[in-house]
Amino acid sequence: MDVCIEPSWRQLLSDEFEKPYFQRLVQFVRNEYGTQTCYPPGPLIFNAFNSCPVDRVKVVIIGQDPYHEPGQAHGLCFSVQDGVDLPPSLRNIYTEIRQEFGSVHDTSGNLQRWADQGVLLLNATLTVRAHQAASHQGQGWETFTDAVIARLAAGRSHLVYLLWGSYAQRKAAVIDPSQNLILRSAHPSPLSAYRGFFGNGHFKKANDYLVQQGLDPIAW
Repeated sequence: MDVCIEPSWRQLLSDEFEKPYFQRLVQFVRNEYGTQTCYPPGPLIFNAFNSCPVDRVKVVIIGQDPYHEPGQAHGLCFSVQDGVDLPPSLRNIYTEIRQEFGSVHDTSGNLQRWADQGVLLLNATLTVRAHQAASHQGQGWETFTDAVIARLAAGRSHLVYLLWGSYAQRKAAVIDPSQNLILRSAHPSPLSAYRGFFGNGHFKKANDYLVQQGLDPIAW
């Protein structure tokens, strides 16, 4: 695995790449991609960062694991590549957006358009073995993405954090709630969407906050 990452992120995280855990992670990922089918494609592992430089981040959405079936994962959480059917969680996300705004700007499952507007779509684990959910958890990715959130929170303020489900909500520990908007709810998966994701109003609340900061809202 080559760490081909956007320059502002490379600068922010430079010492993280030198730590022993990350060196072990690199070797693990190289071996997995060399011997197994893994997702996302190698050049897209750091797509969330390459699509959204540090100074352009306005909103942070945290997922857990990349999709593990062919043609789905491309380095942005909850997003699938063009032409792929909407996964259940993303379908529920779009349902909530329609409830808040009356429509969705684009019904494609490819959320690159969000990333281009300043939404950091970050999975806690950035790679996965085909057909094996959570197969790359516990190898160091979580340590790395925890560091990403901590560095971002320390260096940037007035961001919106959309934390869906208990896993993502644990990231709030390093975020200053007085300097950012932290929105928590149930996860959009079919197992929990009716327990507080639907009706959470997060997308409109995020946009209202951005406008208050003098920033353009996101075209969800």
